Amino acid sequence: MSRNVVVLDYGSGNLRSAERALARTGARVTVTADYDAALNAEGLVVPGVGAFAACMAGLKGVRGDEIVGRRLAGGRPVLGICVGMQVLFARGVEHGVETEGCGEWPGTVERLEAPVLPHMGWNTVKVPDGSVLFAGIEEERFYFVHSYGVREWELVPGDGFGHPLVTWAEHGVPFVAAVENGPLMAAQFHPEKSGDAGAALLKNWVGTL
Repeated sequence: MSRNVVVLDYGSGNLRSAERALARTGARVTVTADYDAALNAEGLVVPGVGAFAACMAGLKGVRGDEIVGRRLAGGRPVLGICVGMQVLFARGVEHGVETEGCGEWPGTVERLEAPVLPHMGWNTVKVPDGSVLFAGIEEERFYFVHSYGVREWELVPGDGFGHPLVTWAEHGVPFVAAVENGPLMAAQFHPEKSGDAGAALLKNWVGTL
């Protein structure tokens, strides 16, 4: 049976490409800002591109932070993509300005230290044992476009939903590439732009719904 997935439309993100990529997994996909639809869908995808502060403003504008919190309180799956992953953390710092995030995970989104920014293109990731998202694609490369990331993982085992699985990548410095934490999962890269590997990752996620 196909799963009902909502891509949250809050004015940011590759909405149509995410919609198409998810539809190819067999899911029934709706792009909407509707509160009830986003709250009650079997899976919610929070995309995001651009600045952390602008994404948070847009997210709050459709009560997206509240939707995410209520879904997770009920154990309902959420997948964050790119800045949609970043806003799940406690704070973002851009150009010296600190913006409060959703606070689902502790930690700070900050500028990467690398000779070339943005980090744009294909990169490998270091996948932890037991990953569901990366099952069968542990050695694949994924497509990144970002200048900011989470460079330190601050959540200790026992907090939140069980034991989080953190996937890392490196561009100048190590940064968090993906997280699997019970019903809350996220990727810094763009699965919808990552070819067959990204399609497989989205199919793995839909398979958890």
